Amino acid sequence: MKATLTRAPGGARAGLAALWAWLCVALLACVLALAPLAGAVGQVSDANANAGAAKGTPTPADFARTLDEARARMDSVQNSLKQPLDDAQLVQLRATVQDAQAQAKQAATQIEPQLTSVKARQAELGSVPAGTQEAPDVAAQRAQLGKSSSTLDSQLKLARLITVEGDQAVEQIQTLRRSQFQARLGARTDSVFGVPFWAELAQEWPRDAHRRFVPLGNELAGYVRAAPARVWVLVLLGVALLLVLRVLAGRALMRFSTTHVPSGRLRRSLYAVVRVVMAVAVPGLIATALHTGIDWSAALPDGLDALLSWLVGLLCFGGLVAGLGRALLAADRPSWRLPHLSDGVAQGLRRFPLLLSVVIVLGWAAQHLAAQVNASLSTTVFLDCLTGLLTTAILAAGLLRARRLRQATADTSDKGPAPALPIWASALMAAAWTALAISAVCLVAGYVAFGGFLARQVVWVVTVLGVAYLLSVLVEDGCASLLAAVKRGAPDGPDPGPMLRARCQALVLAAGLVRLAIVLITLMLLLIPFGEGPSEWISRFNQLYTGISIGEAQIRPTSVFLAALVLILGFACIRVLQRWLLARYLPATSLDRGMQYSAATLFGYAGYVLIVALALSAAGIGLERVAWIASALSVGIGFGLQAVVQNFVSGLILLAERPVKVGDWVTLGGVEGDIRRINVRATEIQMSDRSTVVVPNSEFITKIVRNVTHANPLGRVLIKLPMPLSTDADRARGLMLDALREHNGVLDEPAPSVLLEGLDAGGLVFNLIGYVVSPRAASGVRSDLLFDVLRRLREAGLPLSTPSTMLLAEAKPAGPVLPPTSAAAPGSASVAE
Repeated sequence: MKATLTRAPGGARAGLAALWAWLCVALLACVLALAPLAGAVGQVSDANANAGAAKGTPTPADFARTLDEARARMDSVQNSLKQPLDDAQLVQLRATVQDAQAQAKQAATQIEPQLTSVKARQAELGSVPAGTQEAPDVAAQRAQLGKSSSTLDSQLKLARLITVEGDQAVEQIQTLRRSQFQARLGARTDSVFGVPFWAELAQEWPRDAHRRFVPLGNELAGYVRAAPARVWVLVLLGVALLLVLRVLAGRALMRFSTTHVPSGRLRRSLYAVVRVVMAVAVPGLIATALHTGIDWSAALPDGLDALLSWLVGLLCFGGLVAGLGRALLAADRPSWRLPHLSDGVAQGLRRFPLLLSVVIVLGWAAQHLAAQVNASLSTTVFLDCLTGLLTTAILAAGLLRARRLRQATADTSDKGPAPALPIWASALMAAAWTALAISAVCLVAGYVAFGGFLARQVVWVVTVLGVAYLLSVLVEDGCASLLAAVKRGAPDGPDPGPMLRARCQALVLAAGLVRLAIVLITLMLLLIPFGEGPSEWISRFNQLYTGISIGEAQIRPTSVFLAALVLILGFACIRVLQRWLLARYLPATSLDRGMQYSAATLFGYAGYVLIVALALSAAGIGLERVAWIASALSVGIGFGLQAVVQNFVSGLILLAERPVKVGDWVTLGGVEGDIRRINVRATEIQMSDRSTVVVPNSEFITKIVRNVTHANPLGRVLIKLPMPLSTDADRARGLMLDALREHNGVLDEPAPSVLLEGLDAGGLVFNLIGYVVSPRAASGVRSDLLFDVLRRLREAGLPLSTPSTMLLAEAKPAGPVLPPTSAAAPGSASVAE
């Protein structure tokens, strides 16, 4: 066994296979052992349910008894708070207050529906008509309903009053606990370095040893001897098995991590976390086995059983300190180390976590035993001071050694001086040094309670922060590995697709929420030594679960969760239905594309409003209760949201009246292009250069808009050609008509035409008019027609005349003047749409 124990630290690199198998066997044994108990609990639950069903709906008399009991508890608490109490009594009073609050809240929850039902029945009866006399049975029923309504209303008010008084009593208890805690920390005794203290300790120690510690040891030894020998044999065999499994699990953990876990930081962080879990589980299981052996023969007294249970927890905490230090330092495997520490620092500090855990377990156990047996003040102060000084010395020695080793590593390295620590690390080191210095001074000066508290607090803060760091790294590495796996399984291509993006976003969001939960739990744990223990947090969580009143609305976390679920699922359903309408149903109707998009958008708006209303109802806020929200928002709308509301309403008008629709070609204030999308606030217009202009919807309502395709989707091509007076007009007209009719882009209906606009000093002016399928095709068809007409006129020998306004020769200051040609340049043609 000694050899096994000496090899255990070096062989603790192992995987999870043996540990998983052992845990499964232990879990199966626990399930088999607790199965009869579960059956009995189920029978008791069924019996309670049947009894509750037999009782039926509680009556006002039941409510009165419940509220009287809660009122009596609150009165007893209020009377007790007038007397001096210790911390344990205050904790007991707080539990009494919470029980009274629970009774009052349960009664209020049951009274509200009955009161609502009674008032509804009163409303059905109505008021007594003037000048008439009711039937006796109706009058009796009205009187009974009035009495029930008054009774239930008064009971409901009393229940709410008890709840409010309970909150006030809890706050008062918390204030008293904090003040007592501060008073204890400020108490001063004789210094341990003075002669009076040692004289008093020499006088009190024999009495404490014989009257306090020896009887406790004898009582504990009696329970040990009372257990059968076979029980202790089984306990020792279990302890030996645990130690062997610890060694095997360490080796299996290393094998599993190197062969089954992907390479990277996840392998290291998972390995470190499992090492910490094993370091906590092994001493805890061994202590539990010893506790079971002591408790085997007879039931232990409550005080001794609580003491042993506390020692089991202390051993688990000591294992946590040692395991956390070994996992973070990783002196045996530098490549698996998570923090950025040099090998020299890690090797130099590898013994400090184990030494600190031993001092913590022995010192805190001695302090708790002294408090349990009610030892003398000198003995208690001596144990507290000794434990505090040892803890402070070990922590200070560790910090000094880390700084020296870091400096020595930097001096022997070729990379120059050691890099400066981050700001947060420097601040944390400064805070630790300050706390340790104050702790040492207080312990020497006689303020043992405050000095010991600071030493314990430093250990607690370092441990909690270390666990939080380890868990945060594990979550971050796990998220990174999952993201990499998801991206590896995605198809190749520049666009990963919406599903892949949604998965990646969900993973990142989940990792962020888990890390936020870790931060909140860390803050809660750091506040425990200052009076904010788990019971206070549980009480606050319970208050959060019971609901928060906002006016007449009662907001509960379950209702909020249900509302969020309705909101998410409803929006998803609306999006799916919109896509189905655009892709399947609306194309099968006679609606054009723009109207299809408008109908789908309006359906989405209506669906979103309906889903928001359903979500508010699920959260416990009826539509009639949001009038005050609308009133408050109206002020903001009048000042800051006026433009947003104006654009939103304008968007609705555009979708309803459809002066413009998706696919139209519009001109608005110098912007000309196709409408691609009509959103809630703005409309997207794609211009001819493929750029997109976002125009507020109010611009389409308040300004002049030219919609080329509103009434007629056809486009018109207009070309003006000037020709000399001597031109054969009929021949020229025929050539132009042939060019229009032979072009594939020009429609036969309406038929193209060539008009003679008139005669002027420059000659004849012909207008070529043709229609195309869309205004977007007009520019291309116009260009083709110009090339074709100019070619035909050139081949026929029909020249174009130069407009009198185009004096290109006079625009040049010097240079030869070119002789005029018989045919004008193509650029002389005036083109218009």
